[in-house]
Amino acid sequence: MAGGASYEDDDGGGMIADINVTPLVDITLVLLIVFMIVVPSIVNNPSIKVELPKAATGDDTLKSTLALTLQRKAEGGYTLYANGEATDESKVRTLIPALLTKNKDLQAIIAADKGISYGDVVHIVDLVKQLGVHKFALNTDAAQ
Repeated sequence: MAGGASYEDDDGGGMIADINVTPLVDITLVLLIVFMIVVPSIVNNPSIKVELPKAATGDDTLKSTLALTLQRKAEGGYTLYANGEATDESKVRTLIPALLTKNKDLQAIIAADKGISYGDVVHIVDLVKQLGVHKFALNTDAAQ
């Protein structure tokens, strides 16, 4: 018998003392396949909730993005929101320079209802550029 050890006792019978590794290899390959399927879904899942520890010496990180949203009113016109808070153009004129003093790489993301006129959106883009924000994007939904 290849790779096995056997001995004979007084009765003439023998005990085979070898290890069959085929089931061990099969189980290992099945576990490898399971991990290959499960691990990418765990690693790429951004919705895992964690409770972060508190630190007395921690600093707030500065947001590098300014979100401007134009929401259409039923009676016409639009409401302007800056970072989720209702505002107007004069407040945006004071908000952007204050944010630029904290962060020179400020980016603006402009989202507008599709019913907002093109001229109003261009006016907000022009306002942002005049105030010194040179990086901006227009927010859209993905096409189906």
